[in-house]
Amino acid sequence: MDAIVILCTAPAEGDAAAQLARALVEERLAACVNVIPGLRSFYRWQGKLEEDTEVQLVIKTRRDHFAAVEAWLKEHHPYDEPEVLALPVIDGSAGYLAWLAEQTER
Repeated sequence: MDAIVILCTAPAEGDAAAQLARALVEERLAACVNVIPGLRSFYRWQGKLEEDTEVQLVIKTRRDHFAAVEAWLKEHHPYDEPEVLALPVIDGSAGYLAWLAEQTER
C-alpha cells in the first residue's frame, strides 16, 4: 500500500472545511484529515490577484484512492477549482501506515 498526503485549501469562514474532512473519513476515502487554520493565500484567479484567509486540509490516504478523492472533492468542495495536490509518503512508522491502510479499506 502506497500512502500519500493530499493538500487541499478550503475557506476559513463557515464549516465547509470540517464538513469536507469529516465526510472524507466517514466515506473511508481518507484515514485522517487535519484542518490547519491561519493560512493567508495569494493567487491569481480569472485574471485578478486575490488574497484570502483559508485553512489547509492535510488528507492522509492511499495512492490508489487519489482519483476517488479528487472526484469527491470536485463534487463537494465550495471552490470552482479546489487545490488537490498529492505528495508521496516516502516512509512512515509501520504501525501508522498499517492503521492508515485499515481505515481506508473500502
